[in-house]
Amino acid sequence: MKEKMGTTGLIFNEPLLWEKGSPGRTGISLPRRDVDEAPLDKALTGDGPDFPDLSELDVVRHFTKLSQWNFGVDSGMYPLGSCTMKYNPKTNERQASLPGFAGAHPLLPERLSQGLLALMHDLAAYLGEITGLPAVTLQPSAGSQGELTGMLIFSAYHKHTGKPRSKVLIPDTAHGTNPASAALCGFKPVAVKSGPDGILVPEAVAALMDDDTAGIMITNPNTLGLFESNIRQVADIVHGKGGLVYGDGANMNAIMGVVNVGDLGVDVLHLNLHKTFSTPHGGGGPGAGPVCVTPALAPFLPVPRVVKDGEVFRLDENYPLSVGKLHAFYGNVGILIRAYSYILSLGKCLKQVSQYAVLNANYIKQRLKGDYHLPFDRPCMHECVFTDKFQQEHHVATLDIAKRLMDHGFHPPTIYFPLVVSGAIMIEPTESESKETLDQFIDAMQQIAREAKACPDCLHESPQFPKVRRLDETLAARSPCLKG
Repeated sequence: MKEKMGTTGLIFNEPLLWEKGSPGRTGISLPRRDVDEAPLDKALTGDGPDFPDLSELDVVRHFTKLSQWNFGVDSGMYPLGSCTMKYNPKTNERQASLPGFAGAHPLLPERLSQGLLALMHDLAAYLGEITGLPAVTLQPSAGSQGELTGMLIFSAYHKHTGKPRSKVLIPDTAHGTNPASAALCGFKPVAVKSGPDGILVPEAVAALMDDDTAGIMITNPNTLGLFESNIRQVADIVHGKGGLVYGDGANMNAIMGVVNVGDLGVDVLHLNLHKTFSTPHGGGGPGAGPVCVTPALAPFLPVPRVVKDGEVFRLDENYPLSVGKLHAFYGNVGILIRAYSYILSLGKCLKQVSQYAVLNANYIKQRLKGDYHLPFDRPCMHECVFTDKFQQEHHVATLDIAKRLMDHGFHPPTIYFPLVVSGAIMIEPTESESKETLDQFIDAMQQIAREAKACPDCLHESPQFPKVRRLDETLAARSPCLKG
């Protein structure tokens, strides 16, 4: 009998801190004051904040228990398609926490920041070499801001040529943020329908590309996990009309070290360092979405830029065609250090990252295609997309499958995206997972497929083991309870 990854286990309940506190309890010993007591003016301060009185043990246990409710990549497989939730090697954390890096201040003079400036200069060069687009800015602090930067460059370029344009083509298999980024820069997004094989058809692009279209935003591999094999023909069509080609590099994890993006005809590319280059993902802190461009577009990159004069590195703002600053400081430098460490650690083995990611995704695709409907039965890249078509006849939907996976100890994959596939189940195993883990995930998915036939109600009542059972999705979205 195969043992499930999930278990009922020992699940702690934990009240709010305000419910745990007791008047007079304290977790710190303040030093004896050496000045006279002076009461604050209550007219200015009111009664003060309502902090609970807690011991040190109360606080430690509270946050430890809360942390045990969490699920992350360090806990188990996190197969979010189109999100590349892969393992972050701990050596990257060590480099980023070195005192000279962690203690640096953005207002330090350049002569006291030579190490960091050298690292940023070299990281930009590495990213340019990896992508085939040599001019790079590290300034964007998220993939979404990288997209925005790309569209700002589109706009600045066409204004500089004296021919401003108003539209941008966006395939239906692009990432959902692409049309928003285009619209933020004043462009009208124009949808391009993909062909019967799930990829762009050059004729469809040619029919829409005109002299008022600034260019096209292409996610490659696209959100179906398929490589856009017609991208060179598409790029030629766009360039022939004076447009630019934007590459959404969020899925670079599939082609890093394998494909020269510049050779595909891409003019602007953003990278998600938290996906491809193994820096922390999410959490609300500063991220990194560097943008790589052709030499012809280098004048439009944001400022300030790290340049090297002889043996000295400095920040330079003297670029009159630049789109300007994206934010005041390089406050995301800790993320850049982690990506730099990742690149140096792997060196030429960066190529193997993509090869293993593609191998793992195709392994899952082949093992599960008899149990779940596969809308495009062809080799995929780093992720594969199934649907709930086989399960619908038993009144089991994609959401039921995802919820049941939680009982097996796996975080659910991305569901109901991309929108071009009804009932989508989008799985990205990444290169980090071993064959043993992949087999456990496949076994769980196959067991769920059997349960959908034998006991559909079991899936409707899942998850059964986690601390929180199935939520009312509609009520949770419209009237969320944020108390705890």
